[in-house]
Amino acid sequence: MRYALDVQYRGKNYAGSQIQFEGGKMIEAPTIQGELEKAISTLIKIDESQNNIRPIKTIFSGRTDRGVNALGQVAHFDYDKEIVASDFIYHINEILPDDISVNNLRIVPDSFHAQKSAKSRYYRYELISRRYKQAFDGDIPRIKYPLNIERMQESLNYLLGEHDFSSFKSSGTLNPSKVCFITRAEVERLGDRVFIHIEGNRFLYNMVRTIVGTLLEIEGHQLPAEHMKNVLEAHDRRKAGQTMSPLGLTLMKVEY
Repeated sequence: MRYALDVQYRGKNYAGSQIQFEGGKMIEAPTIQGELEKAISTLIKIDESQNNIRPIKTIFSGRTDRGVNALGQVAHFDYDKEIVASDFIYHINEILPDDISVNNLRIVPDSFHAQKSAKSRYYRYELISRRYKQAFDGDIPRIKYPLNIERMQESLNYLLGEHDFSSFKSSGTLNPSKVCFITRAEVERLGDRVFIHIEGNRFLYNMVRTIVGTLLEIEGHQLPAEHMKNVLEAHDRRKAGQTMSPLGLTLMKVEY
């Protein structure tokens, strides 16, 4: 049977969501996938009362980088016995580190694939818009200069639809396709917090963080909103802004 999991995590203490390999060997670094697979395998071994249970392998909806958070990550795994969801969720959360949790378990068709079946992914980037720091700001990036929300929204509007997002990719992008379809690009202010919401069918490596960096370049230099359009059409990473900290980015939801 195939099971799908809804997973939440804070990415600060992990080298990304995926187990990483170099030269055919696994890199010894903590990852969300590694902790999740270890916890599932431990839990199943306890239930089976055996020591030779095959380690569980998980497939995630997509990779999140070092430091990136998730409220709506999805992963699947195969196991040939029925699992009681309520018991599984309780016990696995007792095993997992405090900054990772499983919030739902469900049986899905064998044709379901957490990555390939996904139709869209929704990311949110959070900023603090305030000159001075406060004790509970945490790791959220703080912007000291004023932000023009109307201009930021005008800038984001240029990203809607299907485009070549080469200007917003980092060199680590392995997939040769640079075309993405963005269905939502919005900014909102709630008090001194600013949220940038971006949803699309796929994203390039560091794409959202570089879009936010370009928005802040526009705001910091009070450039016209059309600057975003010029950067997009340039297909040149050198034209875009900096890649922002991963600590403000959260994968909110994956749609199937």
